[in-house]
Amino acid sequence: MSQHNSFKVGSSAGRKKRNVLKRFERVELLRKREQWNEGDRVTGLRKTKPAE
Repeated sequence: MSQHNSFKVGSSAGRKKRNVLKRFERVELLRKREQWNEGDRVTGLRKTKPAE
């Protein structure tokens, strides 16, 4: 049986860009944009698009 294309090892140029960030990545991004302050809740974060 052959291997599915998504499992094959190849160059990173052929990879898809992630469109979902993990919570710590979202907090980091909001910090950079100065939209999140220390002490704010980490649940219910606003929507963010990954930095390009």
